[in-house]
Formats: sequence, C-alpha cells, structure tokens
Amino acid sequence: MVHDMTSALTESAVRSALSRVEDPEIGRPITELNMVKSIAIDGNDVAVEIYLTIAGCPMKNTIQSNTQAALEDIDGVGDVSVTLDAMNDEQRLELKKKLRGGKAEPEIPFAKPDSTTRVFAVASGKGGVGKSSVTVNLASALQRKGLKVGIIDADIYGHSVPGLLGSTAGPTVLDEEMLLPPIAHDIKHISIGQFVEGNAPVVWRGPMLHRALQQFLVDVFWGDLDVLLLDLPPGTGDVALSVAQLIPNAELLIVTTPQAAAAEVAERAGSISQQTRQRVAGVIENMGAMVMPDGTTMDIFGSGGGQIVADRLSTLLGHEVPLLGQIPLDPTLRTGGDAGVPILEQAPNSAAAQAVAAIADKIAVRKDSLAGKPLGLGVTRH
Repeated sequence: MVHDMTSALTESAVRSALSRVEDPEIGRPITELNMVKSIAIDGNDVAVEIYLTIAGCPMKNTIQSNTQAALEDIDGVGDVSVTLDAMNDEQRLELKKKLRGGKAEPEIPFAKPDSTTRVFAVASGKGGVGKSSVTVNLASALQRKGLKVGIIDADIYGHSVPGLLGSTAGPTVLDEEMLLPPIAHDIKHISIGQFVEGNAPVVWRGPMLHRALQQFLVDVFWGDLDVLLLDLPPGTGDVALSVAQLIPNAELLIVTTPQAAAAEVAERAGSISQQTRQRVAGVIENMGAMVMPDGTTMDIFGSGGGQIVADRLSTLLGHEVPLLGQIPLDPTLRTGGDAGVPILEQAPNSAAAQAVAAIADKIAVRKDSLAGKPLGLGVTRH
C-alpha cells in the first residue's frame, strides 16, 4: 500500500532523531557539531550522509549504527540509508574552533588524549644501522596498506628523509603559524633540510633542537594521520627526551643490526623508556643475512642481535618487547634510497620488501579494540 503524502517524513522529524545521536569521542550531538552532511527524504524512505571528523575514525561503526538506530525509531519510517564521508580541513578547523570556544591556539594534536594517530619514534643506540631507511620504507609499507602516514625527520643534524623519499619540495607556508608539509609517495614529511641552504650543517645546541621539534609538531598542519613516524637521531640525547616530553604517548621502535656490539648499544635506546614511561613497541633488526646470487645466505654483520635486544628489553621493562622483523641486507634498499624510491615500489617481491611489509602489518594493528572505550588513553596500553 502506498502511503499518502500527509504521512511522509519531514526533515524536522529526521533532524530531531539525529539530535539524539552523539559523537562518542566528543560527547555532543552530531547536529550541533555540523556533522550532518545531507538529508534526502523520498516518501517515507530517508537517506542521510554523516561527516566523520577524520576518515579513519575508530568510532565510525558506532556512529553509523547509532544513526541508523535513531532513524529507524521514527514512526512510520521506511527504508533507512546511512553513508559516511570525512570532513575537509576547513570543516575540521571550524569544528576545532567550536570545541575550543572560538579559540584556535596552536597545539600538538598528537599529544591530546583523544588523538587517534599512532605515533612511533624510530630510535637506535648508534648511527649507521639504517634507521632512516627503515623509517621511510616502513612509512611506504603503511601507506600501501591504505593508512595516512607522516614522517618528522627529527634527526636534525643528520637529516636524510627528503632524499630517501626523492623529495626536493619545501613546505607550503600558509601563515607564520601554519605550514603544509610536502608529500612524496603519498607520505607527508617535514625536515630541517627543507629550511637550510644547500647542504649547510645545522650547528645548534639543545634548546634549539627542542624548539625545532616543537614547531614540526605544532606549526605543521598534518591533517588526518593514522600513523606519524619520527626518525630520531641516534642515542638518548636532547631530541629523544624532547619527544618523550612533547608526545608522551609515542611508542618506541628500536632499530639494530645483528651484530652483538650494536645490540648492546641499541638496548640503551630502549631502556630510556624506563625514565620516560614510553612504551617500546618492538625491535627491528636491519642488515640481516644477505642472499647471495647462488641462493645461499651470508651473515655479514653476524646474527641474533635483534632477538638479544628484544629479550633484554623484555626483561628490563617487564613486558614483552617483540622482535618485529629482520630486514635482510639488500643492495636494492641502498639503490632505492639513493634514487628516492621506497623498496616496496622498486622491488615489491624482494626479501627486504616482504620483511618491511610484514613489520608494517604487525604495527598497523592495535592489539585491543577501541570500540566502546574512551579514547583518553591515546595509544598506551596497560
């Protein structure tokens, strides 16, 4: 039986139903937050489009099901359709102003309790273990999984990320408090190398290093990131401490080579988390066994260093620190780095590319679900 038009749904009835749906992260009605993109009514059928604050919103299923349930509760409703879209940058800025009471003060978005960006600081005890190339190739692997990824080249003295990404562009300056980072291979990135003339050295003391890192976090508009990687300088100095201070929820990824001497030094980079209360997400062994042309393998830098670091840190920190993977020594990694092409683009079937992709698979997944939980915990788990 066809309903007569007098019983057709009204937009006000639909909006009234939607006003009972709250954004689970913000705790305010989606109608108040301008999250209703469109309402289309056809007789008694209703189709609604809802804006998510970010594309990868972990609460998107909750918002969709709550919206669906609210619409299905309307008397006499027919078919209900709910589709999701993501806010653009302007809408998010307006939303941020609304939530701050009209203030738009710069702040570190990744340090906020409700941030859903996973932050990984890639650290090592000593230089020369391939930390930067691991950072860039890991970012590429995560991006190929459909995640939005950014890199901060926090190795101020030894900056190399733009070169490894084949990027020569600098940031777009919107105003003195906002920079848009360049994008290469679909990865947003920022480096002090984009601000110095030619290959001039950066001769700075600790406070200036802290300020540079702070500006990369505050003044660069990263938009919606699923993962932010920080390429740290080797050791446990100023920058490592500044990261712990500015983004306390950052997790550490420790890079080492299989060599026992390197492993001992790498352990120190992980044990800093005892003082800083950061979580060590795992250990990555780089420059592992090299596959020779005849199919045999050669352990140029020895073997077992990554597992030693993982075992020692597990004992020291009182929780399991996994060996996330072993990346073999592969000339393709070096040639790709020199050419500015990540290995998963240059040689996706190589052993090194497969090892990097497997590590990305492990760190891309949270061990526990966020569904129904307050997101004030950031990325730390107890």
